[in-house]
Amino acid sequence: MKSGPQAAGGRWQATACTICGLLAAACILQPAACQVPEPAPEPDPLLRAMKDELHRSRDLRIISLDLPYFIEYRVADESNYSVNASLGALVASSQSTVRIPMVRVRVGDYAFDNTNHIYSEAYSGSRYDPDQLSLDSDYLGFRHALWLATDRAYKTAEDAIARKRSSLKNMNQPDQIPDFSKVPAVQAVLPVQRHAVNESLWKDRVVKLSAIFDRFPLVLSSTIEMQISQATNYLVNSEGSVLRTPENLAHIRVLARGLTPDGTQVRDALVVQAFDAAGLPAEAELRRQVTEVADHVTALSQAPPGEAYDGPVLFEAAAAAQLFGQLLGDNLKITRKPIVDAGHNAPYVPSELENRVGSRILPDWMDVVDDPTQTEWRGHTLLGHYLYDIEAVSPTPLALIEKGTLKTFLLTRTPVLKSFDSSNGRARMTGSFGADAPGFGNLFVRATQTVPLPDLKKKLMELCRERSKPYGMLVRKLDYPSSASVDELRRLAQSSGNSRPATLPLLVYRIYPDGREELVRSLRFRGLTTRSLKDIVAASDENYVFDFIDSN
Repeated sequence: MKSGPQAAGGRWQATACTICGLLAAACILQPAACQVPEPAPEPDPLLRAMKDELHRSRDLRIISLDLPYFIEYRVADESNYSVNASLGALVASSQSTVRIPMVRVRVGDYAFDNTNHIYSEAYSGSRYDPDQLSLDSDYLGFRHALWLATDRAYKTAEDAIARKRSSLKNMNQPDQIPDFSKVPAVQAVLPVQRHAVNESLWKDRVVKLSAIFDRFPLVLSSTIEMQISQATNYLVNSEGSVLRTPENLAHIRVLARGLTPDGTQVRDALVVQAFDAAGLPAEAELRRQVTEVADHVTALSQAPPGEAYDGPVLFEAAAAAQLFGQLLGDNLKITRKPIVDAGHNAPYVPSELENRVGSRILPDWMDVVDDPTQTEWRGHTLLGHYLYDIEAVSPTPLALIEKGTLKTFLLTRTPVLKSFDSSNGRARMTGSFGADAPGFGNLFVRATQTVPLPDLKKKLMELCRERSKPYGMLVRKLDYPSSASVDELRRLAQSSGNSRPATLPLLVYRIYPDGREELVRSLRFRGLTTRSLKDIVAASDENYVFDFIDSN
């Protein structure tokens, strides 16, 4: 299959060379006709303004202070439609368009700059640049706003690098790793994608879906929210990268809550998503899934509380995918600890895997690969596909764990360790301390030794008998991404100390030797960390795709 594109590329190259030769001959005969034409102006006024303002900003400098060595402009041009309903009544509906700019200036050089310090993004002066750009195609207005933002970012960078140097004077300095890594420049200006939203259809559908909960008296509160986001991401930087890429997403969120007789709150949640509204499930399937959420809350409202349990646990396919997404996926996102003044602590929680490269963290019959280049798997569209990360780096398939052994991490352009000093195209979110945060695209967890699910349940009961347990535990669903309130998340974090709290299980069942299942509630994991993963005994032959919207 490779020969076709290579041959085609050869023909284009030959044709281009032939054209060059003909033009050269014309120059000899008619010199006046060979004036090099001015390049056509960029037709996108926003992209043109970003390029032109960046060109001017390259001369930005304050006498006797550090010079900028890297400037980057990003703009998220987003059109959003959302509708919210509860118990068959429309609660809110909105249509909005925003253009959100972000300007970053790095002073110093790649080895040492203003980032990776606790105050890298602190700005104490007055802000004159707007936090949103004009929705009109106002070229001069775009340039004016970008100039003001560049001025503020430059002054922030100068303050930050001075503070960083001051902090380092009072510290024992180990061998310094670079603050930023170099990558080749890329250019990809893709078409802007915008589709008309059938507002009346989705408003009617969400209202009808929310009415399902009206038939379940033990569901005390419920809401359904639908959002369609159509975005175009712009990026230009002083290294020569220019990107204009679409990023569309449609999702439906369902949340329902109830109360048990003793006043304990229970809940269940659902999120479905697709690249666009046309990819969302049909109405009949959505009704089935919403009804399932109502059934779960009803059952949890009447379920007995669980008891402390120390023994074998079986995670079914959906829960296993959620567990790996959080417990493994989040700890593969390694970031750099910022520099602080002596005697102060940084708001930083390290990865549990930070010092375990080369160690076995999974059974030796399991592999983990992140592959954002894949667009689908067995007919299922993969939402983790992307062409470039937010630092203009193109990803390639990345083997993270081979035969149970940790090989590498998800990395951005900010070096984190001496042995991990370059990007592998995993910058997915804006991070802290002047850097971007890593994330995975399509995380494939593969097991070479599998058994059918019924055999796994038999294995669970065998382990329970060996350990004199009257029952085993089955987890069908976790609360990941979390649907908990802010207060509940804060309490969970406080009870977990300095470690990363494991997500709460939503649907947990006792399995008895006769095969009977009993739903229990109000349980949480204790001591569940990445070290628990190497104790996995077996894996089923089921396959499951779990889509979710990540955040840092």
